[in-house]
Order: sequence, then C-alpha cells, then structure tokens
Amino acid sequence: MKKSLLAVALLGAFAGVAHAQSAVQIYGTVDAGMIKRTDQTLAIGKRANNTLGFKGTEDLGNGLKALFQLEIRYEPDSGTIEQGGNGVQRPLFQGQSRVGLQGDFGMVRLGRGLTAFQETSTGFEPFHGVPSPVGFQTDLTVAGYTSDPLGLVGNSTNRFSNALFYNSPEFSGFQINTTIATKEANNNAPFVGRGSTAFPQFPANWEAPVNPFSVSGTYKNGPIAAMLAYERNAVEHKLMSAAASMMVSPSLKLMGSYTRQDRATTVLANPKTKAWVLGANYTMGPGKFMAGYGQKTPDGVAKTKQFSLGYEYSLSKRTYLYVDASRKQANVNLATPGVTTKINTYDVGVNHAF
Repeated sequence: MKKSLLAVALLGAFAGVAHAQSAVQIYGTVDAGMIKRTDQTLAIGKRANNTLGFKGTEDLGNGLKALFQLEIRYEPDSGTIEQGGNGVQRPLFQGQSRVGLQGDFGMVRLGRGLTAFQETSTGFEPFHGVPSPVGFQTDLTVAGYTSDPLGLVGNSTNRFSNALFYNSPEFSGFQINTTIATKEANNNAPFVGRGSTAFPQFPANWEAPVNPFSVSGTYKNGPIAAMLAYERNAVEHKLMSAAASMMVSPSLKLMGSYTRQDRATTVLANPKTKAWVLGANYTMGPGKFMAGYGQKTPDGVAKTKQFSLGYEYSLSKRTYLYVDASRKQANVNLATPGVTTKINTYDVGVNHAF
C-alpha cells in the first residue's frame, strides 16, 4: 500500500514538472459561407482557410525554448482535406509542419511553412490575407507570383517545403525574416517553361537548379509599419515588394503595397509583372469595414483591375459574420491576351476561431 502511494506521488510530481515546462495548444478556424460568382452557380464555400492545428513549447531553461507547430487545412462543406487545383487533395499538414528553437537570438525552425515574404505581406492587405477571390493576397498582392512552382501537385503555392526559417528579434522596431529551402526534388509535375509538353524545361520530380530563398525586413514605430521583401523561387523567378501602413486614428488604418515579378528564366517574352494595391480598414464598434483597389499589369497581357468591399461584425472575440462584394476585370483566357472579362463575386458567412 505504501509503495503504491509512493508511486502515485512520484507520477504526480513528474506530471507537474512536465506541465510546468511544456504546453501544447489545439487551435483552429471554421469558416463557411455562401459564395456566388458571375460565371458560377451559388455554392457553399469558405472565405478564409479552415485550419486544425497543434502547437507547443517546452521551456529548456536560460531563456531557450523548443517549439513545434502542425497545421491541417480542410474544406468546411465536405469535411475533406483541403483541395488544390483540379480537385487534387493536398497533404495532411498543408498549412505547416515546423519544429525549432527560440531564444535571445530569435527563432529558428525547420520544415514547411509560409515564406518570409508571403507571411509578412498579409499585414498590408486590406482583407488581412484571406484566400477568397474578394481579397487581393493570392493574385494582386503577390503579382501572380508562385513561391513553390516545383512543389507537390496540389500544394498551395505560397510556402516552401524542406526549408529553414529564421526570424530575428526586434531591434528598435526592425526585424529580419529569412527562409531558405533545399534543392531536393519533391514529386513535382513537369514544368513546361521554355520547353514543350513533350520536352518540359523541368521534368517531373526534377531537382531545383538553385536554392529557393525569401527575405523580408519589417519596421514598426507607433502607428507606422513598413516592409521590404525579396524572393527567388526554385525556377529562379524573382519577386521584389514594398509595403506600408498607417493607423491614422484608432479606428482607421490605411495601407498600400507594390510588387514586381520577373520570370525571365522560364518565359521567352514579356516576363515581368507589376502590381499595386491600396486599402483601408475602418472599425466602428463591433464592426469593421474593409475596402481595396488594385491593378496588376503583366507584360503583353491585359491589365487586371479589382475593387472590393467587405464588412465583418464581431459577435464575440472569436466569432464574426462577414459579407463581401468584389468586381474584377481580368484576362481569363491566355489565347486572347488583350481581352478582359468582368467577374463579380459575393459572399456571406460566419468565421469562428477556437
């Protein structure tokens, strides 16, 4: 009896130590709504990414921490793993899968996640980076750029796999963020580029010719924030971006971004694309108004123009209702580069974070 009591006491003591030194959190987002596009029927869909994540830290002493994060993305209307282009099912941990250390030196992680540019730029987009077509992040803010052209079929294109991530501490408002990936092949589909369907420039499962990397620098000083970024992907497309925002008042935030992409390594003619977005957020009580206008100008292709309005109404700190409307004039058929089509998109739904 005494031995049993001693064993229980020891187990309780060790459990207490483990609990004090480490913490694991389950979190996520559920976003679902009704979406209507000019050329499509009414559908149940999403405005923001739906996530189920696990993250944790362990105190190693002397200011050093171990940390990890795993993030699943799923479709709210069917409960399946998030779908990529042409209905391809994406990897289980599509969002991110990273492990690393954090201390006075900053934060170092290994695995898969948003590149330094992609992660930083969402703070300067009026719809806070939602992937919905009513927002600007997935097309205009990035000038149509793809961070992962040689990734797995169906992968999202704003992340690096097999990568090292570093975020520096903040010094007088400045911070440096870097991402560098290996060249290793990752079951990519053929990348035609300057080749042909029969003889693509990069065949399937081809090793990248260079190490992809991404660097962003941010600055924060009271109501002002700014960003400069540069990125080169696995096929040597290059992106340069600058952005800034200002809290004009506690209720009003103004922002703008400019991005330029160069695809000269895989495109014979008209390789450059430039884009800019201007936006504003205005908070009034539990509601937030969002507005933005942007243009994307690819060489030799008709200019894309987009205007979007949105409204979010917070029912609590974790739940809000939303309604959006967007009008986009874009080239949707590469066979007719000088012709644009007007597309209207509307959505209404609910977002809950846990």
